[in-house]
Amino acid sequence: MPQENRLDLFHIYSENSAAKKCRNISVINGAKNQLSILNNIGRNLGNFFLPPLCTGCSSAIDTHENLCADCWREIDFICAPYCDVLGTPLPFNPGGKTVSAAALATKPIYDRARVVARYTGVMRRLVHGLKYSDRQDGWRLYGRLLSKAAADLLDEADLLIPVPLNRRRLWSRRFNQAALLADALSHESGIKSDPMILSRNRLTVSQVGLTISQRRKNVSGAFTIKKKALKSMDGANILLVDDVITTGATVEACAETLKQAGAARVDIVALARVTDNELAII
Repeated sequence: MPQENRLDLFHIYSENSAAKKCRNISVINGAKNQLSILNNIGRNLGNFFLPPLCTGCSSAIDTHENLCADCWREIDFICAPYCDVLGTPLPFNPGGKTVSAAALATKPIYDRARVVARYTGVMRRLVHGLKYSDRQDGWRLYGRLLSKAAADLLDEADLLIPVPLNRRRLWSRRFNQAALLADALSHESGIKSDPMILSRNRLTVSQVGLTISQRRKNVSGAFTIKKKALKSMDGANILLVDDVITTGATVEACAETLKQAGAARVDIVALARVTDNELAII
């Protein structure tokens, strides 16, 4: 075949291929637009039958799993400056990372802690609703809050582990609120959460009303690592997830168990923390 005819056929083939690609792109874009329209219709119908309500006070808002402006204002967020070890707020900003006098006096077993807010007002209501009233409607909200609070810890974390419940308490409560929070943080950060690695090997009494020393004694030796998970702990950076830090006795007992199993670092993230000298009623 002459060279000119070959070139003509090549051009025709190229034009046909380009035309097919354009048609395929148009079809794909059209399908995406239709899906977007259907999603909007479905979302509007869902909002009509199940209108979005504030997770904190149940007032009407624009989006699901969010808070109204009043509830946002009432949350006492723990923002910088805070102790780099305990995550507790500092009265002024000395510049750079700072360790509080409390952390220097009694260094915790865990490495660093980060907390969303003080355990007061709206945050206390949110934790109580999650813990005792099966209020799981703030799942995505909690994931976003935890992700922001633990942003510097997530950069180094290999695995998320929730503080476990004893089987009997898990059976009565039906779910582990710390595991739900870890799952929400995993969804937000992309870091795997494993609720099966750390277990509570005995039923401890409720921490409510106990002194600091009583709380530490109550949870001492209460946690174990599953044998199958021991290899995964070797040199791992763990981010332990809980709902509330009161005295830190529970998370310290968990951190001790994880480090004895070979974890290189154990950091903590929680929704709330008691920051005064009195134990809160949780």
